[in-house]
Amino acid sequence: MQKRPNLLIIMADQLRYDCVGYSRGYPVHTPNLDRLASEGMGFSHAYTHIPLCCPARQSFMNGRRAETFGSLWNFNIALPIPGLAPEQYVWPRELAALGYRARYFGKWGVHPEHDPTCYGYERYVGEGDYQHFKANRYPQVKYTHGYFGEADPIPLEDARTHWFARQTVDSISELTATGTPWHIRLNFSEPHLPCRPAGRFASMYDPDAIPEWHNFQDNFLNKPYIQRQQLLNWQVHHYKWSDWQPVVARYYGMVSQVDDAVGLVLQQLEALGIADETIVVFTSDHGDMCGAHRMMDKHYILYDDVVKVPLIVKYPGLSAPGTVCDAFVYNLLDVPPTILELLELQAPDSMQGRSLLPLLQGGGNAPTDWRDAVVASYNGQQFGLYTQRMIRTKDWKYIWNTTDVDELYDLAQDPGELNNRITDPAAADTVKQLRTALYLQLIQDGDGLAANHWMKDQLLLGNKL
Repeated sequence: MQKRPNLLIIMADQLRYDCVGYSRGYPVHTPNLDRLASEGMGFSHAYTHIPLCCPARQSFMNGRRAETFGSLWNFNIALPIPGLAPEQYVWPRELAALGYRARYFGKWGVHPEHDPTCYGYERYVGEGDYQHFKANRYPQVKYTHGYFGEADPIPLEDARTHWFARQTVDSISELTATGTPWHIRLNFSEPHLPCRPAGRFASMYDPDAIPEWHNFQDNFLNKPYIQRQQLLNWQVHHYKWSDWQPVVARYYGMVSQVDDAVGLVLQQLEALGIADETIVVFTSDHGDMCGAHRMMDKHYILYDDVVKVPLIVKYPGLSAPGTVCDAFVYNLLDVPPTILELLELQAPDSMQGRSLLPLLQGGGNAPTDWRDAVVASYNGQQFGLYTQRMIRTKDWKYIWNTTDVDELYDLAQDPGELNNRITDPAAADTVKQLRTALYLQLIQDGDGLAANHWMKDQLLLGNKL
């Protein structure tokens, strides 16, 4: 029997789609990811279904929307949510049953008490292990600039990105020598704020040369109150673009540093001669505002800045390498059934994504029954609970804000999502159609918010501003 392919999944944290080279968005250097996209398939319309770290990562392990198994927000706030329990379904166990040796490196976020060894991985090296390394090797290092970031005085080779890359490289060598197939998850904590690029990446981008985000000049007219409140929460309400430029320059630097660390891992596959025997997936849990719409971080909004993410898939026998597919996909829901199908395993009916194999084998061309919209959700976080649901088509985005004014954006005319047309009479039919489509998808996916008859009327009867 032919040896099964290895599986390498690399996930960044808070990486915008338009800050990866193959997107042709902003001038961020990502040569290793660009090369991976040229050898695999990149996706230009990959979306996270929930732009928040813990629920997103739990969904990825389980294959369903986070609300369906009780995950609403991160488990490190005052209202605790326990996370995905070990007794619930996770697809990595199916790989372990096939004889895969599995290891997990970096950010976790699936459960506050149970680590990856309870979910099908034989070894786990996490953020706490790096903190122990850093405290012993560099006890004098202190950071003073908070969430806005600063240069990291730690040498690049010992920065967190490269330390975890080194752990991964060593494991690839060790597991490959055993002759058994392996599955490795490498989960960077970057470029999540605070961005602290190290070495040459700390000065790689000149703040004065950083171009303004295309949607920076937002006046929040006719938009939900919480968006203006967020500027106050983060104390950035007075920031001009010149104030944001150093912050964004560090974000760019951190993205390039992650790319460099990814390159070390991909080089090891080449050095061992197993690049053509390894499935490689690169993505991010969600994006980052980082000054877009004048806002910080990712909460209380469903702009493309936070829901649109990079996704690259490379596997042996891929047709048309270098293609960028423009079909709507869910990175965290569609990748699990894709992996199972590539390994000739049956995806359980509980999974709510769809295998990407038809796209990968069809040169990026979508079958006629492929989805024409994506749905995302948000339930609140550290600044209070605030429920949102979004549906995004090629030309329109509708956001259901259950306790504030809704949002409607004409993406063909307003790609920056600056002009909320929810009260425009000319768009009334579009609103009605999108509300109905959103309701039907939420009901199909088991979202209890839409099943509540008090809430249902907002969507189906139009009892909503």
